[in-house]
Amino acid sequence: MFEISFGEILLIGVVALVVLGPERLPTVARTLGALVGRAQRFVATVKADIQQQANLTGLNELRQDIEDAAQSFKGQLDSEVRGVREAMEQNGAELRALADEARAPVEEAANVIHGGLQPDLLDSLPVEAAAHAEAAPVKDENQLELFDDLPPAAPAPQPADTPSLR
Repeated sequence: MFEISFGEILLIGVVALVVLGPERLPTVARTLGALVGRAQRFVATVKADIQQQANLTGLNELRQDIEDAAQSFKGQLDSEVRGVREAMEQNGAELRALADEARAPVEEAANVIHGGLQPDLLDSLPVEAAAHAEAAPVKDENQLELFDDLPPAAPAPQPADTPSLR
């Protein structure tokens, strides 16, 4: 800080001893040391404040850069989401069109299978007619009727006189 040599410090000390005297020199030296220490702390505080402001300026620039990058990313993400939604809506419209095209042949097949009856009409048939329809076996013209003439199977005899082992 100051370019003071040892000889100059010795000269200042001798002049102070002659001017102040041996009784007051220690008190003045303590006061002068306290003032120098206070000045050093003040300079250190000012340096720290300047360094902190410089860091804050750098951090503010960094924060602004990060916010700009986040806004850019959000814009790209929003555009991608919008594109995906449009594609989903377009595919949904195509699927609905295909479902409408497929509905006519399915309804025609249902009419052929149910003999022209609508499914709602099948539900409104009386219960006895529905039971009759379910009880009647469906005969296949291509199947051989080999087992139609067999008598019903007799139940297995139950032994009545056998003692039980317990």
